[in-house]
Amino acid sequence: MILTGHKIREEHAAGRLTIEPFDPAQLNPNLYNITLGPAIGYYTDAVLDTRRPNAFKTVEIGPEGFLLEPDRIYLGHSVEVIGSNHYVPTMHSRSGFARMGGYAHVTADLIDQGSFGQLTHMLRVVQPLVIYPGDSIAQVDFRAVLGDPMLYQGKYQGSRGPMPSQIHRDTARAMAAAA
Repeated sequence: MILTGHKIREEHAAGRLTIEPFDPAQLNPNLYNITLGPAIGYYTDAVLDTRRPNAFKTVEIGPEGFLLEPDRIYLGHSVEVIGSNHYVPTMHSRSGFARMGGYAHVTADLIDQGSFGQLTHMLRVVQPLVIYPGDSIAQVDFRAVLGDPMLYQGKYQGSRGPMPSQIHRDTARAMAAAA
């Protein structure tokens, strides 16, 4: 079950979901529009490795915007801090951004119940596209859950800014446990 825009407003007011800052003008029938933060990051190595940290550069997006190029993954972030202990937020590209060939989340659109932070946009484009801080390129919905909650306590909790992959930490932990 997905919350309606009216229910998102009610649940935010009741403290059962977090959207900060909250702007009622960003509500849609079943979604809340989120805005792109001022920083963007990208990997600098040609080959990425799941078993080690990968070189990652973060830059501020200036007033002239930032040019996204095809065949790269960029990581942006929402201005808003999003989360809930009661619902599962899911991030989607806004249709206007998608119609320009932009993907605001290549995959991994589900935000775990109990996770709170700025959302990381996994940006990819099909042709060169300029983006700007404050662009509303993505949306979140909030889904009801069944069963006892198992709240997120993972490595991305409290994210601020674009967050590069931490998958190497999972591998290191698994290898240490096996030893």
